[in-house]
Amino acid sequence: MEMTWLGHSCFRIRGREANIIMDPLGPEWGLTGRLQADIVTASHQHPGHNHVEAVAGDPLVITGPGEYESHQVLILGISTFHDDVRGQQLGKNTVFLLKLENMTLCHLGDLGHVPSPSVVEALGDVDILMVPVGGGPTLNAAKAAETVSLIEPKIVVPMHYQAEKVRTDLEPVEKFLKEMGIAEVQPQARLTVNRSSLPQETQVVLFESRHT
Repeated sequence: MEMTWLGHSCFRIRGREANIIMDPLGPEWGLTGRLQADIVTASHQHPGHNHVEAVAGDPLVITGPGEYESHQVLILGISTFHDDVRGQQLGKNTVFLLKLENMTLCHLGDLGHVPSPSVVEALGDVDILMVPVGGGPTLNAAKAAETVSLIEPKIVVPMHYQAEKVRTDLEPVEKFLKEMGIAEVQPQARLTVNRSSLPQETQVVLFESRHT
């Protein structure tokens, strides 16, 4: 399986049986060109996370909680909140769990609160966790690190932070790295991983942004 970050909270996941785009972002976030996918997930209906028209290929589009299956990929959507007041300010958010190639991937979307014990239990054993870390309407660095400690994934991928090419009011990823006790991580273009190559201890992977 190959995983690439396209910016903000958007990822492209290429597996043996399916191509998946998660939280597709629009051109105002730096995306250029058209994407191809068999499955698209959107955690919530806010700009920068739901630009599904950027994805060609007549994909299955999933925008809410439930259980789904397509192209031998199992998808579980879990209802959460976009803020820490049970959605009263920013509404709901869907956390997506993907099961493919004997691995479990979790995209937290714009989660605005540390996940409850029931959500952590529903997630189960997570191999790769995509977690917002930039604060603002989502988890800040400290709460993101707390979330990582609760879920205990093999690989942590920070997202939704201040990026060089996008003007936002979010915090830089370095704050999260400090909370995790990491001085520096060398960004990489993509992550190629299978079940046997997963690390034994939690590892943070930082991506270079790709907009095509």
